[in-house]
Order: sequence, then C-alpha cells, then structure tokens
Amino acid sequence: MAPETHLGGDATATEKAKDAAVGVAPDGGHGGAVKAGGGGHKLSLVPLIFIIFFEVAGGPYGAEPAVQSAGPLYALLGFLVFPFIWAIPEALVTAELSTAMPGNGGFVLWADRAFGPLPGSLMGTWKYVAAAINAAAFPALCADYLARVVPAVEGGPPRVATIVAFNVALSVLNCTGLTVVGWTAVALGLASLSPFLLMAGAALPKIRPRRWGGVAPDKDWKLFFNTLFWNLNYWDSVSTMAGEVDRPGKTLPKALVAAVSMTSLGYLLPLMAATGAVDVPPDAWGNGFFADAAGMIAGRWLKYWIEVGAVLSSIGLYSATLSSAAFQLLGMADLGLLPRAFAVRAPVFNTPWVSILATSAIALAMSFLSFNSIVAAANFLYSLGMLLEFAAFVRLRIKRPDLPRPYRIPARLPAAVALCLVPSAFLVFVMAIAGWKVYAISAAFTAAGVGVYCLMRFCRSRGCLSFSDAAGDQGMGTDDDRTTAYQRQGHDV
Repeated sequence: MAPETHLGGDATATEKAKDAAVGVAPDGGHGGAVKAGGGGHKLSLVPLIFIIFFEVAGGPYGAEPAVQSAGPLYALLGFLVFPFIWAIPEALVTAELSTAMPGNGGFVLWADRAFGPLPGSLMGTWKYVAAAINAAAFPALCADYLARVVPAVEGGPPRVATIVAFNVALSVLNCTGLTVVGWTAVALGLASLSPFLLMAGAALPKIRPRRWGGVAPDKDWKLFFNTLFWNLNYWDSVSTMAGEVDRPGKTLPKALVAAVSMTSLGYLLPLMAATGAVDVPPDAWGNGFFADAAGMIAGRWLKYWIEVGAVLSSIGLYSATLSSAAFQLLGMADLGLLPRAFAVRAPVFNTPWVSILATSAIALAMSFLSFNSIVAAANFLYSLGMLLEFAAFVRLRIKRPDLPRPYRIPARLPAAVALCLVPSAFLVFVMAIAGWKVYAISAAFTAAGVGVYCLMRFCRSRGCLSFSDAAGDQGMGTDDDRTTAYQRQGHDV
C-alpha cells in the first residue's frame, strides 16, 4: 500500500523533529531511521498471522461458557456479530497506527505521541499488567489438561515442576527470536485446529439445524458477554512487536485481516458442528466440553486429540503473550519510560532477553496464585487501555493529519469517531458490571503505574539509572520539549 496523501496542514517544527527522530521522511516515506535489531530475521506474513491468532484466541477452547450461559442461538449470534462490533474496529485501528508508527511498543507509542509521556506510561502499565496476568493462566491450564492424562500432575511437587518446566522451556524458545516463535506458532496452530476440522466434517450428517435455535432457560448475560470479550480481544498486542515485522506497512494489515477471518471461523464452525450434532442441554457446556462433544460425534480418539490440542494451544498462547509483553517493555525502554536494561538484546539471537526473563518471572509467580478477582481486574485495566487507545487514534487523526499512514482506514474523521464509539460503549458496559473488588484492585494498579512514572522521572533526574539515549535528557518532559523522544526501527513499507 502506498503512503497516504497528506490531509492538509503542516506539522509544527517540534512534530517534524519527532518524525525525523523516528525515520519519517518529509515526503511521507520512511528514511533515516535506525534499523531494527532484527536485521534480516524479520517476521513474515504467515508466522505473523499465527502469532496474532495465538495472542487473541488459540482456537475455540474457552468458548463453551457462551453456550452454557445463553444457549446455542445466542452463542452463534454472538460469535457471528461480535467480530464486527469489536474485533474488526480494534484490528483496523491497530493496522493504521502500527503502520504509521511501526516501532516496538505499539499502543504505548500511540498514547505517548497523542497525549504525552504520563498517558503513555499508564497505557503501558494497564496493558502490561493485563498481559502478564493473562499469561500466568496458561502454565496452570496446561498442567490441568495434562492431569487428565497423567493424574500425578494434579497437585503437589509434580504440578509445580510441570508449571516451572513449561515456563522455562517457552522462555528459552522466546529468547531464540520471533522467527522461531512465529513458525512454532504455525505448527501449533495447525495441530490445535485440525481436530476441529475433523469434528466439523464428522458432524455434518448428524447436524439438526433446529438445535441451533436452543436457548438457556436461565441466562447469565454477564458470563455471556465476558466470554465473548475474553475470546475476541487483544488484537492490538501485535503492535508491540511491529518493529520486528518485515515491511509492516503491507504485512501488518494483511496479517490482521487473515487472523480476524481465521479466528472468527475458528469459533463459528466448531460451535455450529457441536451444537447442531449433539443434543445436550446448555448447562452441559462447561469448560472443556468441546472434547466431550468430539467424543460423542466421532469417538474417544478425537476427544483425546482435542485435549492434546488444548495443551498445544496453551503453549502457543503463552509464547505469543510473552513475546508481545516483552517487546512492549523494550519499546517503553526505547521511549525512556523504563530503564535502558529492558531494551538490551541478546548478542546471538538479538532478542530482548531482560524483558523476556522479567515477564516470564512475573507470570511464573502468578501461576501459583488463585486470582479470580485479579483476572477480572486485568480485563478492567485492558478496557481502560482500549479506551485510551481509541482516544489516541482520534486525537492523532486531529492533531497529526499529516502523519504518513501506509495503511489508513478509509473513513473521514466523523466516520472514524463512529467506528470507535460502538466498541467503546461495550468497554464501558464491561467496566460498569465489574464489582467493587475489581475497582479497588484496578485503582491500586493505576496508582502503582503513576508511581512508576514518577520514580522513573526521579531516577532520570538524579542519574540513578541508565535510560535510552533516544529519549534524550528531557525524554520524560512535556510534549513540546521532547524532540527526540521517539526511536523507531526503519523499514521498507
């Protein structure tokens, strides 16, 4: 895609200096930027599609509560409609802003550029906490699935050893580079999705369309909407590693379109097959029921395959989440919002090993906690971050109409605002139905985020810690003072 035509208005001298610092040429191209550390080992289209897939879904595992809470009819309608009102708007905003600012850090860069360093730092806190808590669930989930086959893993030292081994092995995998992570995601994705394709094929002669119209007698709308939200969010996570993508202006939009399509079908087809072929009440659809349904449709061999696929999906989910969170820390270090250590790359694989190990350690510690309220708070913090993200998108459309956008949502400002209003209304709804414990935990994390920002300012002013040269001595000052606060990797877009 060619860079967009400028929409009018010259950038201020300060904004032009910022663009020069991040490698935006005056003609709207991308020149003069420091090349990304990845060198020739950039993420290409196919592995990027599967990394996005695992950042969001990893397969239909976890969609069962939508049927349990409202019945087949509402579950099918939800996974048919919800991508249009939530997934597609989020993916479109991600595509536009990631290609306009294709540096590591993603949404932190956008909030920083739109509103300044404090909102950028808060965005980083909200999204990082949500990602770390999300990642912590996967080692424990993997141990739970393995316990079905090896009962000894159910508790005690064997369970602890399984969680630690899972964490360490995938941390090592992430340290070998995103290319390895990406192609591993391709293999895991094909292996975890293939049993559902077989289930759909085996279900065809047994499907009775009238079963799709079933509804739950006692509907739990809170569970229903939380299930939809949980299974179809985090599309913007890929933005944190945009600096590692080959030709991001072309590759990122294509990957997002393909991933949205694959993820949506990955939910709809198995749900249509299982709800149409298996005659059970909605309350039977607890977590893991897809494996039981596959056993009813095709036999125990397919049930076991889906359970193995769930383990493989957990591996892919953890690996992709760990990568995006680690590159977010790298991007924040490049901005000067965190110490330089988080941007240090390994000499051989060129990966941000400090950020990977820090994120891995946090996720491992949380893996042993019972934290239902904290998980709910993570959703709340993610929602806060998304509201700020949509606001940054609109703000940059107003503030920087001249910013080169290799991919631009084909909508003028009023339509762009309308695109953000529906998902924003849903975010407000999700936040409104949260309990007081969630509000308290979220307020504590937000206060901690402000505290981290103030601490980093203090450390910079006193020289206690080393910060990125790209941020400059005033890298955490006001927007007008920061003329070299952005460092972006250069690409042929």
